[in-house]
Amino acid sequence: MRHPMLRALLALTVAACTTALAIATPARAVPTHADSVPPLRPARLTSPVVVDGSLDDAAWQGPPTLRNFTQAGACEGQAPRESTWVWLAYDEDAIVVAARCWDAHPESMVVRLVRRDTDTAVDYFEILLDPFHDHRSGYYFAISASGVLYDAIGFNDGWWDDSWDGVWAGRARRDERGWTTELRIPFSQLRYRAGAEQVWGVNPHRFIARHNEDDFYVYTPRGQSGTMSRWAHLVGLENGHRARSIELSPYVTGKGEYLAHEPGDPFNDGSRHTPGLGADLRMAVGNNLTLNATANPDFGQVEVDPAVVNLSDVESYFQEKRPFFTENSRVFSFGSEGANDYWGFNWPGPTFFYSRRVGRAPQGSVPYWADYGDVPVATRILGAAKLTGKLWPSVNFGTMHAVTARERADYAAGGLESRAEVEPLTYYGVMRGLKEFPERRHGLGTMVTLAQRRFDDRGLEGLLNRQSLMAGLDGWHFLDGRKVWVLSGWAGMTRLAGTRERMTTVQRDPRHYLQRPDVSHLGVDSSATSLAGYGARLWLHKQQGSFLFNSAVGVISPKFDVNDMGFQSRSDVVNAHLGVGHAWNQPNRWRRNAWLIGALYQSHDLGGNLTSRGLYVSAEAQLVNNTAVHYNINPIATALDNRRTRGGPLVRLPEGLQSDVSVYTDRTRQLVWGLEVGGFRRPGAGTDNWSLSPSVTWKPISNLAVSLEPGYERVVEDAQYVTSVAAPGDVPADFGGRRYVFARLDQRTVSANIRFNVSFTPNLSFETYLQPLISAGRYMDFKELARSRSYEFTHYGAGYDPATGLVTPASGEPFMAGRPDFNFKSLRGNAVLRWEYRPGSVLYFVWTQERTDYEPDGDLQFGRSARRLVDAQADDIFLVKATYYLNL
Repeated sequence: MRHPMLRALLALTVAACTTALAIATPARAVPTHADSVPPLRPARLTSPVVVDGSLDDAAWQGPPTLRNFTQAGACEGQAPRESTWVWLAYDEDAIVVAARCWDAHPESMVVRLVRRDTDTAVDYFEILLDPFHDHRSGYYFAISASGVLYDAIGFNDGWWDDSWDGVWAGRARRDERGWTTELRIPFSQLRYRAGAEQVWGVNPHRFIARHNEDDFYVYTPRGQSGTMSRWAHLVGLENGHRARSIELSPYVTGKGEYLAHEPGDPFNDGSRHTPGLGADLRMAVGNNLTLNATANPDFGQVEVDPAVVNLSDVESYFQEKRPFFTENSRVFSFGSEGANDYWGFNWPGPTFFYSRRVGRAPQGSVPYWADYGDVPVATRILGAAKLTGKLWPSVNFGTMHAVTARERADYAAGGLESRAEVEPLTYYGVMRGLKEFPERRHGLGTMVTLAQRRFDDRGLEGLLNRQSLMAGLDGWHFLDGRKVWVLSGWAGMTRLAGTRERMTTVQRDPRHYLQRPDVSHLGVDSSATSLAGYGARLWLHKQQGSFLFNSAVGVISPKFDVNDMGFQSRSDVVNAHLGVGHAWNQPNRWRRNAWLIGALYQSHDLGGNLTSRGLYVSAEAQLVNNTAVHYNINPIATALDNRRTRGGPLVRLPEGLQSDVSVYTDRTRQLVWGLEVGGFRRPGAGTDNWSLSPSVTWKPISNLAVSLEPGYERVVEDAQYVTSVAAPGDVPADFGGRRYVFARLDQRTVSANIRFNVSFTPNLSFETYLQPLISAGRYMDFKELARSRSYEFTHYGAGYDPATGLVTPASGEPFMAGRPDFNFKSLRGNAVLRWEYRPGSVLYFVWTQERTDYEPDGDLQFGRSARRLVDAQADDIFLVKATYYLNL
C-alpha cells in the first residue's frame, strides 16, 4: 500500500470481517462444496463470438450464468467487495467464457503487463475446469486485467503445474466500470470422458489484488483440504467429445557461436554457425490421453543455469526448464501422492525421474595428453515421446521414452587429429501408473524407470552403467471418513549392471562409500557385475484443522541407486521424524494467517551409527499489510559424520545451531523488497557460516520490472576435506591404510541475480537475466584425522609448504596435498525476445554470454576480481528460433 490511510483502511476491513465471522449467522448456505451450490449450465452458441474482450456479442446480452461469489481467505464466507458476472457458453469446438469484473475504483486496480505465465500479484479472472470429473485433477485458464494469459494442469486435489502451455485465446478490456474479458478454450486442449453429454467440475474465480481478495463460486475453508473435489458441476455440455486435433509445431533455428579459443586450435577459430530443423507434436489419443513427441529438439531459448562453486561430494541440482520435459512433468512424480503435505528433516529423498539426465553433457572426455579438444556441450536428443493422461477415469498414466545420440569428440595431439567416443547411444524410459479407488480414500501406484546403453567404445564401459532399473510402488490410505488422517508412502528397488570395474567404482562413489574402513555392515565387492538396493518411506499426516501433525520413517539401503534416471544424494540411511504444530487460520488485527511447527528428527546408517539428531522449530506469518515473515531455528546434537572423509572413517561432530529468517513485503506494490539472513555454527568444531541476501523489485510502470538480488556468504569450516593418500603402517588400523587430510577453509562469495523484463504487448516481451559471481577460498592449518569416531587431528604446522603443496608428516613419506586455494569468477546471462505472432507460434531472438576466470589465490579482492572478469574473453551465442503452430 502506498498510503498509511489505505493500510489503516485495510486493517479496519480485516478486523470488521473477522468480527462479522465471529458473531454473525450466515444468511445463506456456505458454498464450500458442489452440493452446496446449483450446477452451472452453459448456453449453446447460435452465432460466433469474436474474442476481443468486449461484451457486445449476442451471447452476452442475456442474464449471466453466475453472479454469486463468496470470499475466501481473510473474510471467508462474506460477500465480495466488488461484483463479478460470468457467462458460460460453448460451440462445436470450444467452451467460451465471458466475465464482467465490476470495480467501483478502477483506477486502483493492479494492472501489469508481463510475459505469459509470469507469477505476479495483479487483478485477474480464471475459470477452473475438471473435464474428467474425477474430483482430483483439472485445468485453470486465467487472464489478467492487462490481457496476460496463464494456464496450468492440476493434480492431487490441490496442486498445480504451470509448465503446460495450452493454445487458447483470451482478451481483456478496461473501462470506467472495471474490466471485461472473454476466453475461448478449444476442446482439443482438454482431456475428458467420452459421452454425448458431459458433466465437468467448474469453479470461476476472481482475484482483486489491492485487497488480496479471492472470490470463488465454491471455496475451500481455511484449515481444510481439497480443491478440485469441491468444485461445482458443469452440466448440459453436449458434443464436446467431437473435437480432436493433431498439433504440429515445426521449427527452424540459426545459431552463431563466438567462443574464446587458443591460438592454433584446429577445432575452434572463434566462430561457428549451425542451422537446425526440428518439430514438436501434440495429439489426442482417444479422449483420455495426450501424446507429446519431439524430433531433434533445440532448447536454446531456455534461461541459463546459475553458476555455483560446489565443494561438497554431492552434485548440484538444477531445475528443469526445457518445455518438452516440463509439460505434464508432475505425472511422473512418485511417492508424494495422497497427502497435501510432506515433511522431511535430513531425509535424502530421491527424485526418481530427473529429466535433466536426458541430453546432459557427455560423461567421457578426450585423452588427458591431448593438446586440443572439442567436446559437445550436450548430448543430442535424437527423439523423445511421452504419453500422459488417463487409461480410464480412475487410472492416471504416463510414459516417456527418449534416445540420445552416440557422441564423439575431436582431439589433437602432436599435430595429429583423432576422435574419441564420449557418450554412448542411450535409451531412457519411464512408466507411471496410479489407480484411485472410490472417493479417493485409497490409491495405489507403480513406477518403472530404465536407462540402457550400447557401447561401441569399450573404454566407456568402466565409466558408465550398462543398465539401470528402478521399480516401485506408492500409495495412500485415509484412516477416517472425513479424510483428516492419511497414511502414505513408497517402496522401491533398484538394480545396476555393468562391468566389474564400473560396479567397483559405483560402490566407492559419494552416493555409497561402501569402502568405509571402520564399519562392519559395508564392503566393496570387486567381483560384482550388478548391484541391487531397496528403499522405502512411510508418512502419517493430518491434513485438516488447526492442529498440525506429520511423522515419517524411511530407509535407503547402501546399494540403492537411481542416479541414471533420477537424482540421489546418498544412501545407507534410516531416518524418522515426529512433528506437530498449530495453524492460526482466523485473521486478527495484525495478521492474516500464521503457523508454528516443531519436529524431532534422527538418522542412523544401517550399522546403527547415529548420523544426525536435532530439533527443528519454524514459524511463519502473513501480516495484514501482506508482508510475509518466516523464521526457523534448528539445534543439532552431537553425531557421527559418515561422509566428511569421502569414504574414510567416521568423524564425530560437536553440537551446532542453524537458523534463518526472511521477510518479504507486499508483492502488489511498485517497490517490493525482501531480506534473507541465515547462519550455522558448531562452536566445538570451529564452523561459523552465515549468509545475507537482500532483494528489491521495482515496477515503475505497468510493463517494466527490474529486480536485484545481491548476496554475500562467508563459510569458515575448520575441517574441510582436501584429499586422502596411501599411508600403510603409518595410520590407525581402522583407517584402511590411508591418511585423511583436512584444512581450515575461509571462503567468501559475492553474487547477484539481476533481471530486467519489459513487455510491449501480452504476446511480445523482452527478458534479461544476469548473474555475476566471485568466490574465493583460502585453506590454512593443514592436518589429518588422528582417530576415527573423533574430532581429533594431527596438525602439520610447518610440515605443510604452502609454496609447493608438499606435506612432510611426522612419520611416513612426504606427499602432495596441493594448493587448493581458489578465486573463481563468473559472469553469465542471457537476453530473450519472445514474440507469439499467432496463437502457439513463437519467434525467439536469444543472446547468451558467459565469462569465467580462475586464479589459485584465496583472497577476495572485489575490485581486482571484477576487472579481471570484465577483461576475460567472452563466449557469445546468438540464436534465432521460429516455430509455427499447425492444428491439423
